[in-house]
Amino acid sequence: MNFVLDRAKRSQSTTSNNRVDGEGSVQVHMDPALQIETAKVFSVYGKGGIGKSTTSSNLSVAFSKLGKRVLQIGCDPKHDSTFTLTKTLQPTVIDALEQVNFHAEELRQEDFVFEGYNGVMCVEAGGPPAGTGCGGYVVGQTVKLLKEHHLLEDTDVVIFDVLGDVVCGGFAAPLQHADRAIIVTANDFDSIFAMNRIVAAISAKAKNYDVRLGGVVANRSEGTDEIDRFNEAVGLNLLAHFPIVDAIRKSRLKKCTLFEMDGSPEIEAVQNEYIRLAEQLWAGTEPLAPAPMRDRDLFDFLGFD
Repeated sequence: MNFVLDRAKRSQSTTSNNRVDGEGSVQVHMDPALQIETAKVFSVYGKGGIGKSTTSSNLSVAFSKLGKRVLQIGCDPKHDSTFTLTKTLQPTVIDALEQVNFHAEELRQEDFVFEGYNGVMCVEAGGPPAGTGCGGYVVGQTVKLLKEHHLLEDTDVVIFDVLGDVVCGGFAAPLQHADRAIIVTANDFDSIFAMNRIVAAISAKAKNYDVRLGGVVANRSEGTDEIDRFNEAVGLNLLAHFPIVDAIRKSRLKKCTLFEMDGSPEIEAVQNEYIRLAEQLWAGTEPLAPAPMRDRDLFDFLGFD
């Protein structure tokens, strides 16, 4: 289809509430029947390499420690979101579909859902080969499979761990399912610059979907002064702060979560912060409506003269 015609056609697409999904939108549109109604859903975003998978996995365990039934969905072709939970790289939904020549009805639950530490259920959505498709399709297919196998009916919390600082329609797809989006950032220019872009993407989705920003998690940062300045300027707040702790790095090398590490005071402090974050998210956070800065304004805002 001609790109201009395709763009126009997509711009006329509507959500289940008959609302237009952005002027000239070329984003992937989800089947309204595939909404997740029975669980609290969180999408974790942030700059590539900032620690989203570490944050997601330990947050999943923290929710499970509170007695919640948790499902974590990795949305990265690297399929490494859940390896600290399951101790190995699990096959992706795309891998499983390829094995049955994309006849989804032939898949069994155990082909794409794997149990991790403390009962956390793990799915790696994966993604198409580079340059060959849209990640939004993969997210949609994953949710469809989960619903067809009735796996969401027994789930209290769903966590989407989303690829890098990509804000295209494909990897904005989890926002169409989420109640709250959480941004992981460090106290530096590049991380906050990426966060500002993600804020803009989430704000755009929030016009037509129920997702709202829940707040910011500071990771790998001794201080939060630049994060705090940015949050105050745009209307965000800090949910949790995880300083630079070598045990966090070691947990990835040991292929385990922080809740499986020894009980040193340093590790216990991090575990307690994750438990506190899970309690706060479960209780509910105020929906935020931040106003992202233009790139040039943010460039001038950050740092020192």
